[in-house]
Formats: sequence, C-alpha cells, structure tokens
Amino acid sequence: MRQTILLAFLLVFPAFLFAQSQPPAVSNGPQTFKLPATPKTVAWGYYDAAASPVLHIHSGDTIVFDTLLTNSPTGLERAGVPPQQVQQSLRDIYKEVTNKGPGGHILNGPIYVEEAEPGDTLEIRIQKIELAIPYAYNGGFLPEDFPYRKIKIIPLDKERMVATFAPGIEIPLHPFFGSMGVAPPEAFGRIDSAPPGVHAGNMDNKELVAGSTLYLPVHARGALFEVGDGHAGQGNGEVDITAMETSLVGTLQFIVHKGTNQKYPRAETPTHYFSMGFHQELYEATRMAVREMIDFLMAEKHLSHDDAYMLTSVAGDVDITELVDGNKGVHVMMPKTLFVK
Repeated sequence: MRQTILLAFLLVFPAFLFAQSQPPAVSNGPQTFKLPATPKTVAWGYYDAAASPVLHIHSGDTIVFDTLLTNSPTGLERAGVPPQQVQQSLRDIYKEVTNKGPGGHILNGPIYVEEAEPGDTLEIRIQKIELAIPYAYNGGFLPEDFPYRKIKIIPLDKERMVATFAPGIEIPLHPFFGSMGVAPPEAFGRIDSAPPGVHAGNMDNKELVAGSTLYLPVHARGALFEVGDGHAGQGNGEVDITAMETSLVGTLQFIVHKGTNQKYPRAETPTHYFSMGFHQELYEATRMAVREMIDFLMAEKHLSHDDAYMLTSVAGDVDITELVDGNKGVHVMMPKTLFVK
C-alpha cells in the first residue's frame, strides 16, 4: 500500500511542478480593472506618444478610473475647503510628482490598449460617472473685466444631484470628463494638456456624460489613453476658464476598430451624432466641425456630398463647446431620429 501511494506521488508531483511553472491562463473574456490616481499613475499636464503606460489592457476591457480635480491642496484650503475634505491622493501627487508637462491637468494614464495601432479607431464607451467628493470649485477671469482671480467652492448634493451655487440657485449635475484623449502623433512630441486637437484631449464637451461614446483616431501604438479634468457640470463655452471642477470616478470600456483611418474625434449620445472641430480661430473650428459632419454623413449614412451639407444646415445644431483652451472648440449635433431606417 505504501509503495502504491509513493508511486502515485512520484507520477503526479512532476505534473504539479510543471503546472506551477506555467504563466496564468489568459482569460477568454473581457476584464475589468481599477486604476486609482496616485503619483505613479498620473500624467501631469501632457499627452505624449513616448510616455510610459501605467496599465496594459485588451480591446473589450473596462477600467474604473479615479480622477482628481486640478487644484492644489493649499489653494482649496484657502478657498474654504476643510482640510479633511482634501483628498490624500491629491496631496500625495502634489508632493511627489516632478515629471510635469506644460499644462496643468492631472490626468490618469496613459493606458496601453494592446490591439490599437495607428490607423485604427479607439471606441470609448462611457458607462458610468460618479462624484468622488462633495464639492466643486470654479474660478477664472476676463482680464479686461475681472483683473483678479477668485475661487468659489460649490457644495454638491450627490443624493439630489444638484449643486448649491448660491441661496436660491441650484444647478442640476451632469458629470463628465473635460479631458479624454490619446497620444498625438509621435512627431508632435509632448504636448500641452490644455488645447484640444486631433488627439481629442481637453475637449470640455458637456454632452459626453454617462451613456455616450467617444471615437478617437489612434496615432501611436497602444493609443495611450488618458482621462481627467472632472466636471460636475458646465455651460457651453466654459467662459470663465473653469466649469464645476471636481473629482470623479468613471467606468469606461475600450474597443478597438481596425483599419478605419478615421481622421478626427467623433462622438455619439443616445440621441445625437457629434462631429468636432478645434482651432485657434472660432470660424476655422466651425468649418472643421461642419466638414467632419459632412464626411460622417457621407461615410455612415451614404448621403451625397451635397445632401450631407444641406442636411447639416437644415437639421444639425452647431454649438460652441469651449472658448478658453487655446484652441476653440465647436461641435455639430445631428439628431438620430432623422434616420428612420
């Protein structure tokens, strides 16, 4: 009996050792990851094709991002935020991060999507956005009218989803990320996080709430997606430079579409298709957004060039996204209800 047991052990043990030496089996299904905002996971003020990714994922995977408002702990406390309400992660990042770009945004990432290559489209499904803290701030200036800077702390009611701007004034909350983007082409180098562009980035588009989808052209291997600049709400134009700036938790799913050769960021909500344009001159940004909608209607709805242009005029809404980020932003909204088939 003892010999039989010993023989069985000798036969099974080598197989056990072999199994222990193998890498874990790759899951056949999409995975969900959690990415906190820490000094090791954020890119401060830049998008860059040469940046080192903080997480590798596959097409179909989902990430739950923690993101932080862009203001210093000291600045928040001076504006009236109790010290205990300043996130420790924000204190850590301000203390430890020294690798900073030319912009001011604290962005989570970059994320490397294994299947993404130049010429592809990265689809970002914005599944959920939640408030992380009970306040937002707003502060900016028109130099000719407001030759000083003031920060206003705005309490947020997560249960009622309203902001108390002032006695008798409540603002409905529609949280979204002001900045979502991929790395620009390698030749651009490290670019400022403030102006939006072909990489998307700091679009400040208040329509990109939970339930919407963003489509970005991929310019660098892995796409190198970053997200941040959380807003509890904003008016189109963002005319005093900031919205209701706050920290958010966002759940985003990533899907790669191969060989699309998409040239410019696009988006959709449950009710509308969006085209975008970004340029230093508002008129040029508008021309870009209109041309992008024409191209979309021709490619996806199979309209002629003339009909696509005419439909954009008779049914599309041209809105100013933002006016304050170096490049002005314009988007064209096309109702989905027009397309009955």
